[in-house]
Amino acid sequence: MRSQHQTIKDFGEQWLRYPDSEGFYGSQELFSDILYPFLTPEQIRDCKVAEIGSGAGRIVNMLLRAGAGHVVAVEPSDAFEVLCHNILKPEKVTCLNITGDRLPSYGSLDYVFAIGVLHHISNPDPVVEAAFRALRPGGRFFVWLYGREGNVLYLALLKPLRTITKHLPHFVLATFVEIIYWPAALYIKLCHVLPLPVREYTLTIFEKFSPAKRKLAIYDQLNPSYAKYYTRREAEELLTTKGFIDVSVHHRHGYSWTLIGTKPYLEGRNCVSRQG
Repeated sequence: MRSQHQTIKDFGEQWLRYPDSEGFYGSQELFSDILYPFLTPEQIRDCKVAEIGSGAGRIVNMLLRAGAGHVVAVEPSDAFEVLCHNILKPEKVTCLNITGDRLPSYGSLDYVFAIGVLHHISNPDPVVEAAFRALRPGGRFFVWLYGREGNVLYLALLKPLRTITKHLPHFVLATFVEIIYWPAALYIKLCHVLPLPVREYTLTIFEKFSPAKRKLAIYDQLNPSYAKYYTRREAEELLTTKGFIDVSVHHRHGYSWTLIGTKPYLEGRNCVSRQG
């Protein structure tokens, strides 16, 4: 529990210091890539959705640009005010300064999204259960997670490094990121000519970030107190053990998992069956 409180504090400080989502980092092009192959932004139009762990509002604004009818944005950290400030269409958003396990049991949401969140929660089961309760029958839970498969060499380097960096104060960690950014920039160039680890992600996603957002991506890997890299089986069981059916898993860019599962549905028309 202490590590969870610290992780929330870490991300609160992170989003207070890096509050914007400029360029490709906050683009609909990236949003489409995140959703692939299970959803398209068009399927979210007019739907009632929630996002768990909204941070500075990047995904919330992607959902709004996609035409979501209403978004419930859940953010427990001190970045909550940044989230509220950054929202493009506040009249379409309900902001809740709570942890994901306290998402209200609406029973009427078409989608719940947890993008880059559950792998930072030591016990994500209560959050998955809350998402299940918030969805209407036939509603769908979309998750993106760090993956273990495809990251063996990367994790061999990252894990020893994180034992140090997760304890560093912000200004020291930010300085360290500035130093290692240049080897990272060189790595991008090498990926164009060599089959290096996480090459697909590097060229498809990381290279398209601005230099500032590349540094944020590095900081994001080194900062949180807790991070779990899931096997495919562990990722799938997150949803299947909590009642979701028709769970599908995709190995995104060979380094992470996207999943989608459905709350068992009843008869009647609904947004997902109409568009999904």
